[in-house]
Amino acid sequence: MVKSTDYEFKYKKALEYYENGEFVRSSTLLKELIGIVRGTSRADKVYYYFAKSQFGLKDNMMAGHYFKSLIKEFPRSEYAEESQYMIGYCFYLDSPTPRLDQAVTQNAIDALQLFINIYPKSTRVDEATRLIIELRDKLVYKSYLSGKLYFDLNNYKAAVVALTSSLKDFPDTKYREELMYMLLKAKYLLAINSVEEKKHERLSSTLDEYFTFVDEYPESKYRKEVEKYHNTTAKLLNYKPDSKI
Repeated sequence: MVKSTDYEFKYKKALEYYENGEFVRSSTLLKELIGIVRGTSRADKVYYYFAKSQFGLKDNMMAGHYFKSLIKEFPRSEYAEESQYMIGYCFYLDSPTPRLDQAVTQNAIDALQLFINIYPKSTRVDEATRLIIELRDKLVYKSYLSGKLYFDLNNYKAAVVALTSSLKDFPDTKYREELMYMLLKAKYLLAINSVEEKKHERLSSTLDEYFTFVDEYPESKYRKEVEKYHNTTAKLLNYKPDSKI
């Protein structure tokens, strides 16, 4: 069949193979037909089913590429809406565990949000929104793990940067209290172990962080511990407890 020059027959068999779940056979024929049907009314359909065949083979990267190509080549195609969604969904399926690099996760969020922006009345909007929430939770957890990693490795300078970034990027994170506690502790340990010319500035920063923490979490489970950091920091700065907020 691959050697046949009867392209109409190949087209029908390719769709038949796809409907029967024979994705290797359908994709083999459709890949050849992409060049043959270019410029015809069937071109977008061939692109679509080739992308769907790649998706059936679980080659999400290739499927996403051809869904994207379909939109670029045929922006008014009847398959454009689904293809726009599938770009994001393919990225979603390839999104790795939180401990790994999350570039693909961000690509998935961007693609799904673009779908929602372009097709706000689509029946797939609710599902796309659910996927975005799930993916953002993964980014939040990744950010938390990155900050905690430096903290656990006693690399307090890097921990301060990572934890500050995490809180800035995800201010509503469910890990906020723990992140703020680790940030305070990291600043405290960095300050008391600093060289003299940097100690005063870092102690002052620690004190500011303490006030921010107790103001937001006055009943925190870490309150007893952070009070120790405050007392030591205040003593080193000759800070008067009367002036505490």
